[in-house]
Amino acid sequence: MKTEEIVSPGTKRGRAPALARPAPLIRELGFADYASTCDAMRRFTAGRGPATPDELWVLEHPPVYTSGIAGRPQHFPKSSNIPLVRADRGGQITYHGPGQAVVYTLIDLERRRLTVRGMVALIEQAVIDTLAQCGVSADRKTGAPGVYVGGAKIAALGLRVRRGGCYHGVALNVDMELAPFSDIDPCGYPGLKVTQTSAHGVDANARELGEALARRIAQLLEAR
Repeated sequence: MKTEEIVSPGTKRGRAPALARPAPLIRELGFADYASTCDAMRRFTAGRGPATPDELWVLEHPPVYTSGIAGRPQHFPKSSNIPLVRADRGGQITYHGPGQAVVYTLIDLERRRLTVRGMVALIEQAVIDTLAQCGVSADRKTGAPGVYVGGAKIAALGLRVRRGGCYHGVALNVDMELAPFSDIDPCGYPGLKVTQTSAHGVDANARELGEALARRIAQLLEAR
């Protein structure tokens, strides 16, 4: 029996029986190595049971490029001192670094009766809502998951689904060095512009915005 799958945002899943849905736990992890965090997410997902509470992990990563399983080398940097890690998520290449708020969403989709498309839309809406609270107007782009301000990408997302639960999540650019994005085709789009909240007058740091974003994701999950 197949137990693992990479799922695109449009994939539909079967419905699970109604189960208790404990509120998501929000964990502040500070700075954390990317590969070690991915290992921890896989262990959590493999070991969770029907009553395991969902978790939202808020953190920042040291500088690292990450690419999904289907990532194409033509989008990678030609040369860089920044390590590149192949991740077990969907999507192409992106960059993580200090000053970026990362929220990993370890959510039982079947228990919450969420499709992958629905989870992607929920995360995007949480980013849009969080930015609106900071006075920044943001929106989606059809066919290009993520959140954009004035046509420039401010938040990227990618998910992995296994055993009915998802992990990985969303990265919101807050106050970081953006130059590494210029050495890649962000999310597989040559010439894609990127931006961050500090460029739009937001004073909150990555920890503060990461926690605010996690709270909003939790609120939207509980409101379903």
